[in-house]
Amino acid sequence: MIVEKKIEELLMGHYVIAIVKQTGTFTLNSAGHIKKQAIIDHFKNKGVLSVSIDTSKTLQETPSKATLLANKAPEEFIASVPVPAPPSILEVTRAKELFNHSKSIQQQIFNDAFNGKALDLEPVKNITNKTIEAIFNNPDALACVINIRIKDEYLLEHSVSVSILMSIFARHLKIDRKIVQELSIGAFLHDVGKIMIPDEILNKPGKLTSAEFTIMKTHVNHSIEIINKTANISEISLEVAALHHEKLNGQGYPYQIKADEISLYGRMITICDIFDALTSDRVYKEGYPHIKAFNIMLKLAQDKHLDNELVNKFIKCMGVYPVGSLVELSSNKLAIVEGRNQDNPVKPKVRSFYSVEHHHYVMTEDVDLSDDKDFIVKGVRANDFDLDMNKIVEFLLMQG
Repeated sequence: MIVEKKIEELLMGHYVIAIVKQTGTFTLNSAGHIKKQAIIDHFKNKGVLSVSIDTSKTLQETPSKATLLANKAPEEFIASVPVPAPPSILEVTRAKELFNHSKSIQQQIFNDAFNGKALDLEPVKNITNKTIEAIFNNPDALACVINIRIKDEYLLEHSVSVSILMSIFARHLKIDRKIVQELSIGAFLHDVGKIMIPDEILNKPGKLTSAEFTIMKTHVNHSIEIINKTANISEISLEVAALHHEKLNGQGYPYQIKADEISLYGRMITICDIFDALTSDRVYKEGYPHIKAFNIMLKLAQDKHLDNELVNKFIKCMGVYPVGSLVELSSNKLAIVEGRNQDNPVKPKVRSFYSVEHHHYVMTEDVDLSDDKDFIVKGVRANDFDLDMNKIVEFLLMQG
């Protein structure tokens, strides 16, 4: 229900949608929840007399906490709000713009490849350079964007994500920055050959037949052929794309090479490729939570598909609970992972936002689990609770 509230009646948790009466010319940029007394004070200072609120979106708080906050002076309330953990909202917003720009370049790459045109490497170099610069400044921002993305354009987003993961992993391994860009370019282009695979096979909702899988595997050969014809491509970039489906036991493709024949870069791209594939929604399955994906990768390492040492380094690089992933807490709340604790990786910094018990959003709260009695019960996905990741992200951004 939409109702008008005098500014004196406005409380934390109210969802403001418009300014109704004022003495000035203040403009509300977007609707959102009142999370701090400072916001109400700002409205008063701008001459706002009344606002309209949507009562159906009012955040629910437990009586004890609501009473406690109501009894605090404004400055005490503001001081009690935990300092947000990195990455900042600004960094995540910029990272999201970078991700979307990368997708548009990826789309052009696929279009050119499908039409038999030579690939223009310059935009790929420029965007991967910007991505690497962002990663070297704060790898968690782009990692967060990968994890909170809605994943509705798998082919485009997978290639961009694997390129980002490859860069984050290479930085973690202290690989020279110039080499990191060549790795990033190779990962960006690694699946370009899939544009040559018939849609009925590429997007088949069920398991592929043996004949269909044989056709699917040719996407690597197509990628190699397309990249080989690309001017100014480096050998390392080509190597990354060519080896992304090889296995240490020799049962990969297209070359079926074994162990020491697979370079460090080839082993890295396979790990990044599998991780993103496991955690992404596909036409035939929902993605796995990160913990389950890590366990599957460790099993693949035991079976000599992947390099065991590198898998463990990758998990350490990403964090047991990667930034941007969702977790269920012992307090019966859902939270998003905001930052890692290097000394205690199973107790990251999180922001809670949803009551599992009461099935509604609650005022967000930043919690450092390394210094709190609350703990993670398990890693989860939005779909597990019939939630929409789009709405979760929108809610978190509104909360600041």
